[in-house]
Amino acid sequence: MNGYEIFLALLTVYLAGLVGIGWYFNKKQKSVTDFWLAGRQVGPSGIGFSAAASWITAGGILAVIGFYMLQGMGSIWGFVAPNIIALLLIAMLVKKIKNLPAITQPELLEQRYGSSIRLPVALIITVVMVLFAVADVQGLALVLQIFYGLDKIYAVALIAIVVSVYVTLGGLSAVIWTDIIQFSILALFTIAMAFATLGAVSDGGMGNVVLSSSELFGNVAADWWNPFSIGLPMILIFILAIIPGWITEQDPWQKVWAARDEKTARNGMLLGAVMILVVFGACAVIAIALNAIYPEIAALGFPAGMALAEPALLTFITERFATSPFLISLSAIGLAAAAMSNADTFATSGGSNISRDIYQRYIKPDATMKEMLTVNRISVLIIVLGACVGTFYIKGIIDAIHIATFIISASYFFPLMGGLYWKRATREGALAAMALGGITQIALVGLDLARTAPMAPPYLETIHPALMGHGVILGMGLSAIAFFGVSLMTSPSSMVNLAPFFEDEAKALSKSESGKINEKDPRYSVFAGNVREKVTGERAHLQLDLRASKNLNWNDIIEKMKHKYPAWVTPTGPDSMYRLTQGDMLACVSICRGSNDRDIWIKAEPRVEAVSNQKKELFTAYEELTGILKQKGIALDFQSSA
Repeated sequence: MNGYEIFLALLTVYLAGLVGIGWYFNKKQKSVTDFWLAGRQVGPSGIGFSAAASWITAGGILAVIGFYMLQGMGSIWGFVAPNIIALLLIAMLVKKIKNLPAITQPELLEQRYGSSIRLPVALIITVVMVLFAVADVQGLALVLQIFYGLDKIYAVALIAIVVSVYVTLGGLSAVIWTDIIQFSILALFTIAMAFATLGAVSDGGMGNVVLSSSELFGNVAADWWNPFSIGLPMILIFILAIIPGWITEQDPWQKVWAARDEKTARNGMLLGAVMILVVFGACAVIAIALNAIYPEIAALGFPAGMALAEPALLTFITERFATSPFLISLSAIGLAAAAMSNADTFATSGGSNISRDIYQRYIKPDATMKEMLTVNRISVLIIVLGACVGTFYIKGIIDAIHIATFIISASYFFPLMGGLYWKRATREGALAAMALGGITQIALVGLDLARTAPMAPPYLETIHPALMGHGVILGMGLSAIAFFGVSLMTSPSSMVNLAPFFEDEAKALSKSESGKINEKDPRYSVFAGNVREKVTGERAHLQLDLRASKNLNWNDIIEKMKHKYPAWVTPTGPDSMYRLTQGDMLACVSICRGSNDRDIWIKAEPRVEAVSNQKKELFTAYEELTGILKQKGIALDFQSSA
């Protein structure tokens, strides 16, 4: 077998395993929560591996090694440090994020500001996820081109077919388990390459000067090790430009929502940060060794040398292992794993915006769970195909990641984070920030790309250093002015919108009838026996599955419930209705569509110590719903709790 045939054989085995994982989890899905949030049961190792895998791309690794070669540790602020810092900051935000009953960020922002904001945020995140996925396809295309001389279309086809299959089958559960496999392969690959490059330097097998490891590291220039070599102003610009976008990315928030409890989510994010540090540490060792092997690349400097520095590791592999096609094939599999571990996350995250925040919210609000699972899978395909098309128009790997990040930072960083912590934030302020910041940033990116000559410094950066990063600081500044200024000039948000985010507002709305319920009442005993209960971490998942005697007019039921019982609200549209009676909205009882036109699910996620009282509130909700349906001549039966 030649090298390409070996690669195809290994790839077939690897991909069969990924698809098998997707097929396995396909059998376990009963709701969109299972598909998008893995049933909220993911443990710390799953969160950690997935968080790390989702933020390290094949292209990102190659680009980081290139930056290390040409700029040393000063380059960490453009990609490496923001990855680690962002995960640490998300770990600090876990308690706030985890207690919000959302599946997507557009849904969360609708809870905070109202319905008019959900669609624009969903569209922005969809575009951003496509751009992030573009970087993964670009990285894989570079690998296949250098190793096997294949055209980019093969990388596009590989990502499109394989990722679409296992993600559409298994949802986030499949993504997380495949991420564990993919990150493990990626980490082993980078560590192995660190030893391989050091070995090549020490044995002089590639025509370079023979150096021991101590000599190699001792000969590295002092300024290479200096993380502040690019200057404090540039570091601050990088931090302000990148980290806000990365801590507000939707995909890590979805992993927080998928974690079984706050401690799990926090530990998972911390573990992910450590894992990323290990991989990028190995990349630094590789870069030092490659500079000794290919001194002519470092001599070109930045940015002229980047065209050779970015694929330098791939060049090394093809030269060092020219007589071992099996090792080259293993290297290709390792980098393919890195590409897919990101593409699947972005497909899942972006697909949720299309299906839940666009289709269900605006096109068919009464879609059943069975219909939504179908739409979810189609949405994933749309993201993957969009990324594959975008690959032919966006050439730079890191540039695709940065463009996506800057759009996030300038458009909805302030509406999202301000909405979580500032009561006075208003819908008008959020919309103004998104419009002014987002439009400005997109225009600046377009101008910068259009006016920058090949291999030349970015056009905007030549005007003033503060405009580096496609002018993102300007875009964010305008967004902040619009957000705070317009919010202060407009009426405060309603109590219903503030309640999920601020406990004192929720208490003002709260009502409790649980004390009126007699647990010895035969009707309550029958009801309680049909409630499904599953404990995951500090919370219990309570669900009552009901079937109506005939098809339901869902919108009519929602309106009648809200009219008769003011505690019921629909902060994110008619697909889900919440009984807002306490400060912890995740624990509040909710009613949503079941699998078909006759099914209704009543759910709550209280803390374990509150399960008994919350079952009583579930019974109150059941009684209120039963009364409304009885007026319409509709009876409800319990479905099997098995």
